[in-house]
Amino acid sequence: MAKQLMDLKLDEEFELYVLLKEAKKRVAKNGKNFISLVFQDPSGQLPGKYWDASDQDIKQFVQGRVVLLKGKRENYMNAPQVRIMAMRLAREDEPHDPLGFVKRAPMTRTQMQEIINQTIFEITNATYNRIVRALISKHSDAFFTYPAAKSNHHDFAGGLAFHTISILRLAHSVVSQYDGIDAPLLYAGAILHDLGKTIELSGPVATEYTLAGNLLGHLSIMDAEIAEAADKLGISKDSQDLILLRHMVLAHHGLLEYGSPERPKILEAEILHHLDELDATIMMIQGALKNVDPGEYTDRIFGLDNRRFYKPKPTVNPENNKSGQPSQSQLF
Repeated sequence: MAKQLMDLKLDEEFELYVLLKEAKKRVAKNGKNFISLVFQDPSGQLPGKYWDASDQDIKQFVQGRVVLLKGKRENYMNAPQVRIMAMRLAREDEPHDPLGFVKRAPMTRTQMQEIINQTIFEITNATYNRIVRALISKHSDAFFTYPAAKSNHHDFAGGLAFHTISILRLAHSVVSQYDGIDAPLLYAGAILHDLGKTIELSGPVATEYTLAGNLLGHLSIMDAEIAEAADKLGISKDSQDLILLRHMVLAHHGLLEYGSPERPKILEAEILHHLDELDATIMMIQGALKNVDPGEYTDRIFGLDNRRFYKPKPTVNPENNKSGQPSQSQLF
């Protein structure tokens, strides 16, 4: 397998085709222009600076373009980066399709569609079912191809649907564990809670926030979409079922300072908030741990209060179990 960005060791020189995930013009202290870049391939991403950038450099090295990058993997302030030695745009006869350089969900679109469709059959409340069907149908292409975020968690093609499925799996476990949960409402809320990101975000390549994303946000976007769908389906705006479903979306960030106009005020909304946080948190930590060796700490994770996480060294069996079978302490 060809080497990728995350395979590079400290001080290793390389030459790779990579995607410009971000490219921002900046001005250095000496008054000269440079480009702040984030390089990406399916393994992950690394930042770099293109110093003394000419007007032509700034014009051609824009996000969403594929380049042939020659450089060296270094550390700056304990964070990995690329020192650029040379860089040019990929030619037509070379790898140049941006979609070939983005991370992808660990499930195919067909697999994810089957799970979502099966769950919709479990939404036995007619109001929830009709609205979910209408909105999934309307946003289907984007739902199964968009990331769930620009960065932090599930920031890969298909990440939005994969994140939703992860929450649905957790939701099914919660429903099986506790009595008195309105499962159709929880499943419907889980499917719709981030669907507004199909409008908030620009797509899987060089993902940015759209104008609506910046000024409205995905919670209010989806609330409006639910209200519009209900009106087209002849569902009364005063219906309790409709109001509960809208509350699920509007409250799923949990706190006002995190973007929710209302805190959760029903059991299912509280559950959805915590499942959403749990899945996002696990993905952020696991993503960071992939890039460090056992016995080391991750870089600081912005989405988790800039905390660093330790990757434990493999446990040594004190009993020196020569059979190769796990000891009792490893099983429980």
